[in-house]
This record gives sequence, structure tokens and C-alpha cells, in this order.
Amino acid sequence: MAEQDWVSERFAEHHDRLHAVAYRMLGSPGEAEDAVQEAWLRVSRADTGQVENPGGWLTTVVSRVCLNMLEARRNRREESAGALPPEPGTPHPGIHPTGQGGPEDEALLADSVGAALMVVLDTLTPAERLAFVLHDVFAVPFGEIGAIIDRSPAAARQLASRARRRVQGAAGASDAARSAKRDIVEAFLAAARSGDFTALLELLDPDAVVGEVHGGHAVAAFFAERRAQAARLALVDGVPAAVWSHLGRPKAVFTFTVNDGKITNIVIDTDSDRLRDLDIVILAAGDRERR
Repeated sequence: MAEQDWVSERFAEHHDRLHAVAYRMLGSPGEAEDAVQEAWLRVSRADTGQVENPGGWLTTVVSRVCLNMLEARRNRREESAGALPPEPGTPHPGIHPTGQGGPEDEALLADSVGAALMVVLDTLTPAERLAFVLHDVFAVPFGEIGAIIDRSPAAARQLASRARRRVQGAAGASDAARSAKRDIVEAFLAAARSGDFTALLELLDPDAVVGEVHGGHAVAAFFAERRAQAARLALVDGVPAAVWSHLGRPKAVFTFTVNDGKITNIVIDTDSDRLRDLDIVILAAGDRERR
């Protein structure tokens, strides 16, 4: 088999994993694809005579491309703003490839933290981010990670550990905020169903807005009169919300903005095209499970 054919076949075989690595590293589908394309250009010109582990070799190449892109991104931000601003992204769901959950491998994956994880990852140094993603998400040994970033295995372990503590802190904050919001939304729906104007008013900010209705009293009256009998507590793209369905199909999604424990804004979306693209999980009262 010609060397170029061998490289092409190995690259195609590992393409999905390479793209997943790049996506986790960069947080952007477009940048991930750019990284994979750049990795292909590099491996297509490389001497593969000494390659014994194609998967590991290809992962190393795409990781180094991502590391360069992260460093360039960081430099651009520091030059333009003098600091590293967070860029929340939409994580791609994933599963730990080992399927295990040892204390050191119990990573907080993007789908379990949501945008909070992406914000934290964007505050890590490129080396920290690489070490965390490769080890905790893709189970790459620290020896291989150290070789990619020109550090010892022990140094790579320290980088991943430091990043993991940051991510775990973000997860705790995210879970606490989500739980508090869920309680507020659940209480609001219960008050709306029973037409309890006083309870609604207690949950609403004095300047709350829903559509063309402004002011806490007006919004409370709006929902107390209609009682929202059919709206149910739900997770919409992982965030506590409410959904009204008809014949098993979501017809309206209520999203809530909560500040300082009060609802400041409620948006009611009935656009069928947008609703079709949402990840909606209906929750029973008291149900704390998430997907």
C-alpha cells in the first residue's frame, strides 16, 4: 500500500475522534474543522515510517494544532482587550471513552456543565486546557500529554489537576444557580395554576416584563387570570423553563430571567421552527433528574 493511501485510510478511520478532540479543545465547530484540516495537511506531508500507533500520532498532531490556535487566540485577546474575556459556547455532548468513573477520571464534561464549563475553559491557559481535555475527556496518558506540550508527565498532571479544580468550582456554581432557578420557576407555575396573585407577586420583580405587559402587578394579574393550567416545568436546552404542549407537541416555551431571586422577564416563544430545534425535557414535580 502506498504511504499516502495508508495515511488517508488512517486519517479517515480516526477522523471522528480527531474532530471531537479539536471541538473540546477549541469550543467551536468551525475552528475544530479548521484544526482537523490543518492536521491533515501536516500528516499528509509527514514521514510515517516510524509511526507505530496511528491513533496516538494523529491525536498528537491535531492537539498541537489546537494548542497553537489557543495560544494565538489568547494573544489576540490580550492585544485587543488587555485581558482574556470569556466566550460562552455550546458544548457538544460526549461520553468518556473509557466508560469508567475513577476519582481521577471523573471529568466534568461539557454536557454536564453547559456554558459554565466553556467559560471556565476559556480562562485556562492553553496548556491547562489541553491537559484537562486530553486526560479527563479522552483518557490520554500524562506521558503523551507531556510530550505534546514539552513538559514532564508530572507537570502535565499538575496542569490537568489545576484545570479540574477550576472546572469543578464552575460546576458547583452552575448547579446551584440552576437549582435555585428551577425552584423559582416551579413555584411560579404552581402559583399561576392556582391563580394565587399574592404568590405570583412575591416571585416577580416590581419591573418584571412579559411581552407587552410591564410591571410586577400587571404580570402577576396576567398569569393569575389565565392560570397557565397546561404549562409544565421543563428543561429547555438544560435550563429550567416551562412548556405548553398540545397532543404531545410543544406549542409554547416560557423562558425566565431571574435576578436576585426575582423573575425580571418572561419570554413566550411560539415559533414552531425554533421550538423544533430545542432540547426539551418535561419534568414531573419534584423530579431532579437532568438529561
